[in-house]
Order: sequence, then C-alpha cells, then structure tokens
Amino acid sequence: MSSYDTSSPDSEKGTVSEPESRGSNAAAIHTDAASAAASTVSSSPVGAAAVESAVENPADDNGDNGDNSEKLFNGNYIRSWLGYFFITFSFMLLMPLFPLYMKETFGADNSTIGLVLSGYTIATLLVRPFSGYIVDTFPRRKVLLITSFIFAFFFAGYIFAGSLLLFGLLRTLHGFPFGAVTVSESTVAIDVLPSKRRAEGIGYFGLSNNMATAISPSIALWLFAATSSYKLLFWVALIVAMGAFVMNLGIKQKSRELVRRKEKLSLDRFFLEKGWSQALSMVCFSFSYGVLSTYVAIYGQTKLGITEGTGFFFLLLAVGLMISRLTGARSLRKRRIVHNAVLGMTVSIFGYLIFALWQAPLGYYLAPFIIGLGNGHMYPAFQNMFVDLAPNHRRGTANSTLLISWDFGMGLGVLLGGVLSQQFDYGTAFFAGFLVNVVGVVFFNLYGKPHFLKNRLR
Repeated sequence: MSSYDTSSPDSEKGTVSEPESRGSNAAAIHTDAASAAASTVSSSPVGAAAVESAVENPADDNGDNGDNSEKLFNGNYIRSWLGYFFITFSFMLLMPLFPLYMKETFGADNSTIGLVLSGYTIATLLVRPFSGYIVDTFPRRKVLLITSFIFAFFFAGYIFAGSLLLFGLLRTLHGFPFGAVTVSESTVAIDVLPSKRRAEGIGYFGLSNNMATAISPSIALWLFAATSSYKLLFWVALIVAMGAFVMNLGIKQKSRELVRRKEKLSLDRFFLEKGWSQALSMVCFSFSYGVLSTYVAIYGQTKLGITEGTGFFFLLLAVGLMISRLTGARSLRKRRIVHNAVLGMTVSIFGYLIFALWQAPLGYYLAPFIIGLGNGHMYPAFQNMFVDLAPNHRRGTANSTLLISWDFGMGLGVLLGGVLSQQFDYGTAFFAGFLVNVVGVVFFNLYGKPHFLKNRLR
C-alpha cells in the first residue's frame, strides 16, 4: 500500500493501493473495459427501466492475451497499440489542411468551413455515450474489426467527393465510426493486458495517441508543401487507416466470463453527474484548443506568410506535451492531482494569450510550446479527477464523460472560431479562445476544485 502524499493539499482521504493509483490514468485511452456496461433495456420509461449490465468478473481478471500472461508487450498488445497509433495518425493527418482544402477546392468561406468541420465532432460526441455498451454487448474483437474497417473506408470517400455538400456529409458521418473505433480499440487493449501490469500498460498505450498527434500534422504539412496534392494526403490517410485494420486482424482474444447485475437506467450511466463541474471546465479548455488547432494553418498562411512552418508549430506543441507529462508523472504518483491541474491550466493561459496578441512568427512558435507544457499537466490531472469521482464499475462512464466534454468544447471552438474569423479576423477568434480558457480556470478554482475534493472516492 502507498499513502497519499500528506504534503499535498489534495491528499486527505487515506490510502490507495499502488496499482489503483497508477490505474487512475486509465482515462487516457478512452474507456475502461471493466466498467463499460452492456445493457438490455425493458420497455419501461428511461430512469425507471431495469437494465442488465455486463461487468467483467474481477475473479477472472487475468488478462485476455494469447501470449505470456505476465508479459506486458505481448503480441496482441503491440498490435492494438499500433492499431490505435494508425487510427489517430490518419485522423490527425488531415486536420490542419481541411480548412485550406475546402477554401481552395470548393471556395468555402470561414463560417462554412467551421460548420462542416464541427459536424465530425458532433457525430463523435453523439456516439460516445453508447460505444461502451456496444463493445460489451457484442464480441469486442468483431466490433473492433467492423468499426476500424468502416473508419478506414470513409477516407476513400474524400478522394472522390466532388462537391462541398458531399464532402461535408462524408466528414460528418465519419465521426460515428471514429467515436466507436477509438472506444473499441482501447477496450480491447485493456483486455489483452495482464492484470498485474494493466495500469502500466494503459499508461504506455496513451503514448500511441500522443505520438501520432505529435507527428502526423507535421508530416501532412510537409507532404503538402512538397506535392501540393490534397488527394495524395487522402490516399496516405486511407492506407494508414487500413494498416490499423490489418493490425486488429491479428489480435486474438479468449472468451471472457461476465457477471450480470441489474441496475436502473439513468443519466448517470451515460454521463458522470458528479463530474459535471470538471466537464464544464474541460469544455472551456478544449474550446480554446479547437479554435487554435483548426485555424492555425490557414492563419499562418494568410496573415503571417508561413506556408511551410505549421508542421514545426505542432512539433513544438508535442515537445511541450512530452516534457510536461514526464515531469508531472511523479507529482501525479503522489496524488497531487489538483496541483497538477492548476499548474497546467495556468501555464496554458499564457500560451493562448501570446498566440492571440503576438501576431508574429516568434509568438506563433513560442505559444504552442507553452500550451503544450500546460496541457501536458492539465489533461492527465483531469483524467484522474474523473476516474476518482466514479466507483470502479463506472470508470467507463467517467472516461466517456471526459471525452464528451472535450469533444463538445472542440466542436464549439471549431464552429464559433469560423464565425468569428469570418465576421472579424483570426486574432479575434484566438482572443475569444483565450477568454473562454480564463473562464474555465476561474470556474475550476472557485467551484470545480472544492467540488472534487469533497466528492472524490479515492
């Protein structure tokens, strides 16, 4: 057993086992297999309906890999890790260039661009609460294979989309398989980990998302600078996404014993009600990031004359994220969750302010590094807060609540950022992102922090 760090202001609630302390980072991979519930709903009204939920039997929690049961980097885990990396890579590859593509190919204005891009996020947001049920109701490997194939198939549609309407429809519908496959992949990854090393494996699994997010936008921008071909990027995204499907084909899973428990279907099964204040702050933080990440390329090109340096922007953001994750890990192990959250959000504020007001190449490149340093502390801390507010059998709900709030804020940022940049300019849109971020910080310190310290379960 390891005690909470008594020197920390957020260490008041006794002891926690080391595996559970490290396991709090499970939110990093989008869902927890032990808590995503499969439901059979009766015809009674919602809120009064009896639900049979399938929950993994802890007694049989010995990992679900076909390899050495104590080996962390077993073949199934590596395939799942690579599958998730390819999924994220193909998704992020196109993000910074979609605005330019729609403007140059279809003549779309900023408001239309924001509307089209927000549709993807809205679709992902809608499917998130139900994805955990799907992967536990049906064989998880089959769900993973179906969702990963459909996710890859949509990239082919971008290649042949000949109108803005068709492109916008494809982009919106693409959000549904993305929301499902990310949950499926991360759940299978948990399944194939040995139980004694599960928390450690979950932490490593999160690096697949971080690494793909770090390098794919840079590669996309460099490829486009060299070829000026959007279709080439669509083909690359399609091939990489199919690589995820191939990796998933090689995953082997044994049958899992499930225990049945009856519960009433309620809102708390889809959204962690105790985490609403953390969710509201997260919406504010992701709003700012949504504005920045979506319009940074077109802003750099049209306002600063930066045509080939946007990739370096994302590289600096990734470096900041990696540094802060490494330096903040020790503090999180000591359960200084609130400390890390406050530190991260405070640092990020200065990054967003610099980017909004210092409209010059130096500010353009300094801001992402600072934002990365801040978000690398803030995001893992919030993941731990959501998990600590939920009982163990609701960790899937905690994870989906985190993702719902992030997706919702990103969608708002993309949509309103397009409107503000169209009606005013990009500087106004980025400054609005900064102001919303400040609102999130103030709200967390006044309400979210004491709410968490009062209601956390571990």
